[in-house]
Amino acid sequence: MKRKLLLKLLVGYFFFGLTGFILISTFCSSYFMKELRRTEQESLYREANLIASSYASNYYSDNITLSQLHDVLRSLDTYLSATIWVVDTKGQVLIDSSKNTTDTAQLPVIENFNIVDFGNSYYQYGTFYDSFSTETMSVFSTINIDYRVRGYVLIHKPMTALSARQAHLLNITYTCFLLIFAVGFLLLFWLIVHIYVPIRKMMKAADTYAEGNFNYQIPLYRNDELGYLAASFNYMANELNTLEDDQRKFISNVSHDFRSPLTSIKGYVEAMLDGTIPVEMQDKYLNIIVFETDRLSRLTQSLLELNTYGAHGTMLDISEFDINQLIKTTCQTFEGICKDKKISFHLILTGESLDVQADESKIQRVVYNLIDNAIKFSPSDSKITIDTTARNEKVFISVKDTGIGIPKESLSKIWERFYKTDLSRGRDKKGSGLGLSIVKEVIQAHDENIDVISTEGVGTEFIFSLPLAQKET
Repeated sequence: MKRKLLLKLLVGYFFFGLTGFILISTFCSSYFMKELRRTEQESLYREANLIASSYASNYYSDNITLSQLHDVLRSLDTYLSATIWVVDTKGQVLIDSSKNTTDTAQLPVIENFNIVDFGNSYYQYGTFYDSFSTETMSVFSTINIDYRVRGYVLIHKPMTALSARQAHLLNITYTCFLLIFAVGFLLLFWLIVHIYVPIRKMMKAADTYAEGNFNYQIPLYRNDELGYLAASFNYMANELNTLEDDQRKFISNVSHDFRSPLTSIKGYVEAMLDGTIPVEMQDKYLNIIVFETDRLSRLTQSLLELNTYGAHGTMLDISEFDINQLIKTTCQTFEGICKDKKISFHLILTGESLDVQADESKIQRVVYNLIDNAIKFSPSDSKITIDTTARNEKVFISVKDTGIGIPKESLSKIWERFYKTDLSRGRDKKGSGLGLSIVKEVIQAHDENIDVISTEGVGTEFIFSLPLAQKET
C-alpha cells in the first residue's frame, strides 16, 4: 500500500518551509532595506535642518566660533554614527566631524561640487564625489542667513550600518520563522498520529474486509468523527459477518427443506419401479408423493414471495378496506382443518366495519399466515381469539392461541427465515419456517410494527398495527 497521503503531507510541509525561507530572503530583505532607508533619510534630514538652522547659523552670525561648532558636531557625530560636514557654496569643507582639525587648509575641497546634483530630493547614495570608498547615504540642508545661502550641512552615513541593521532584522525574522516551522512540525506530527494513523488502520480494515475476513476490528476508540467512522466500520464488519453466517444457515436450511421431500419422493418412486411396493399399495404412497410435492410447491412459492421484499421494500397497492371483513373471510378458508382439529374462532371485532389504509392482498397474507401458525400449534378442542381495536389513528389486530407457546430464548429469532424452535420441529412437518418472515416483511413495508407475547404451555399472541382510514369531513 503506497503512502501517498503521508508523502503529500511531508512534501507540503517542507515546501512551506522552503517557500517561507525564500520569501524572507527576498521580499523581507528588500522591504527592510527600503524601510530603513526611508526612516534614516527622514531622521538625518531633521538633524541636518536642526544643525543648519541653529548651530551653523550661530556660527555665520558670529555668535559661536568655528572651534565651538566643531565640538558640537563631533558630539552629534558620535550620537548619529555619521560624519557631519559644513561646506561653503564652493565646495570647501569647513568642518569635518570625523577630523580633529578646524584648519581649512587641511580639509578637502569637493571638486565639481554642485548642490543641484541632488535633484528634487534632499539625499543621494554613492561615494559623494569619490569622497568615500564605500556606498554612503548623504543628506543635506541649506544654511540660510538673511535669505542668502551661505553654505550647507551634509550628513554622511555609510550603508554598511544600514546593512548591519537589515541583517539584524532578518536574523530576528529567521528565528521567528524557525519557531513557526518547529511548531508546524509538531502540528504535522499531531496530524500524522491523530489523523493519518487512524486512516491507515481503516484502510487496513477495508483491505481485510475485501478479502472476506470480517473478524478484524479497528482498535480506535475516540469521541470524534474518526472514532465514529471506526465504530461504523466495526459495526458494518460485525453485520457482514452475521450476514455471512445467516447466508450459510439460509442455504443449509433451504437445502435441508428441499432435500427431505425430494429424498422421500425419490425413494417411493424407486420402490414402486423396482416392485418393492406392490401395485395394490401404490395409491397410498402416491398420495404421500403428492403431499411432498405440494410441500415443495409451497416452499418455492414462499421463497419467491419473500424475495419480493428486498432492501428497498416492495411496491404497495394502498387502498381502504374493511379489516373486519377480511378477517372473517380468511377464517372461513380454515373451516375444514378447524373442524378436523375441533378448533373454533372467537372474533372480537370493533364495530360492524373498520376501515384501514393498506395493501389488502398483502395484509390478507399476513392474517392468513398468523392464523395458520396458530392452528398448527394449538391443541384440539381449543379456540383462537382474533381482536381488532382502534386507538390513536391506528388499528391494532391481535391473533391469540392457547397452544404450546414459544421459548423465551427463541422469541427474537422467530422472524428469521427458516427458523423453527425445537418444540415446533416435532409438530410442524409441513412448515417451511418462512411464514413469520413474510409477515414481518409485509408489516415493515407498511412502516408499521408487529409484536409477540408468548408463554410456554399457555399460548402465543401476535399484535400488529395498521393506519386507520381517515373519514371524509
